[in-house]
Amino acid sequence: MKYVLALDQGTTSSRSIIFDELGRTVAVAQREFTQIFPQSGHVEHDPEELWTSQYETAVEALARADMSASDISAIGITNQRETTLLWNRRTGKPIYNAIVWQDRRTSSLCDDVRASHGNRITELTGLEVDAYFSASKVKWLLDNVAGARELAASGDLAFGTVDTWLVWRLTNGSLHITDVSNASRTMLFDINRLEWSDELLEIWDAPRSILPEVRSSSEVYGEVSIEGPLAGIRVAGIAGDQQAALFGQACFDKGTTKNTYGTGCFMLQNVGTSAVASQNRLLSTVAWQIDGVTEYALEGSVFIGGAVIQWLRDSLGIIEHSADVEALAHSVPDNGGVYFVPAFAGLGSPYWDQDIRGTIVGLTRGTVKAHIARAAIESIAFQTADLLTAMNADSGVQLNELRADGGATVNKMLMQFQADILQIPVVLSQTKETTALGAAYLAGLASGVWMSKSELANQWRIEQIFEPMMSQLEANSIVTRWHDTVQHLLHRKTK
Repeated sequence: MKYVLALDQGTTSSRSIIFDELGRTVAVAQREFTQIFPQSGHVEHDPEELWTSQYETAVEALARADMSASDISAIGITNQRETTLLWNRRTGKPIYNAIVWQDRRTSSLCDDVRASHGNRITELTGLEVDAYFSASKVKWLLDNVAGARELAASGDLAFGTVDTWLVWRLTNGSLHITDVSNASRTMLFDINRLEWSDELLEIWDAPRSILPEVRSSSEVYGEVSIEGPLAGIRVAGIAGDQQAALFGQACFDKGTTKNTYGTGCFMLQNVGTSAVASQNRLLSTVAWQIDGVTEYALEGSVFIGGAVIQWLRDSLGIIEHSADVEALAHSVPDNGGVYFVPAFAGLGSPYWDQDIRGTIVGLTRGTVKAHIARAAIESIAFQTADLLTAMNADSGVQLNELRADGGATVNKMLMQFQADILQIPVVLSQTKETTALGAAYLAGLASGVWMSKSELANQWRIEQIFEPMMSQLEANSIVTRWHDTVQHLLHRKTK
């Protein structure tokens, strides 16, 4: 039996999972890490904690499986994508905390750039100009961290998303690389020419010297060269978390679509070997590149998905554990007229409003915490429905199922409500950790564990299907009330 180790570095936790050649989970280790909020709208992570938490879970997973490095065919890496780091090449030390994809400190800068270059940037990158992506974060760091531009001018500054940082650390600084899927999320990368763009670098005032080399998503890049239990394992796959989940869900055919319910929610549809320019404010992004063939995806992004449940737990204190939310929500028959727009970091697709903020409407003296909990769960499904509407319009194809994955899929109320308002089946795969599985698949293809995508597709299995139980009329009515709430917020902000 062959085994692959997947490193899944997410927004709130680091996980390491060992899969066997049948795609079955052998061992899992996970650790949450600190969320840093220096001020309103700012979200940071400690780069050293990202690294140590990820490394320690990898070592722990090996121990739990009673394995050593020689048992592992390859390592695949998947990561929170747009989160941005800069570090000193000579010392290997970060010059500042990682600025997380949720961070909004560069919203004003993005407004200015959008006004002068927005259409051109979207044409080159497939992205909306937004603080979500890496480019404005890079500029902020270069402009605000003392000595950053001097380090860049001397060639001693390195930029990377989290995948780049992990590979740098695993290889003791010998590899400064990323893959095409992560590069396509930086807003510095031309997704049609598949190269860093001098035009974009000039717009964002970023020097080419800081950039990593862009590689494919599935190849042997090198070996772990730091001392310890992982030494000698080949690093052979890299993909951003949402692209990895698309791959792990075996969405290899044009038109196949998945939605990941994690900290945020991200819907991706495989659109084939040519990028599709969205007419409905979705993103066009690189899905993966394997053996010289690049495939693309349309993507819809919800910034606050499962994170709204964490907010109920950590900020309001109305639940003790995230898993408690479903039972609390089930204690009332409906949302009691309460609607929750969790725009804590603005709204993503299809609104792309950086400055709108969250709100709860419909409160009465009869409202109890269970109604708020239920409205929070429903808000995740409503935002996903907005993505599917836009995606159907762009592709011209009405989906007949949605493949779902991510931590929040354990919430059966959410999955049923999602099927009800979409009016199509929501399909859960047997493997919950499809993001990590996708990274493992990419690494395994490069290292000979698997020989083709067809072989991988045959491993995909259904665990449960949620069929719509609500009438079309009722679903339309509920979704209309959600849209009315969002439009009221957007209108109020412009007044």
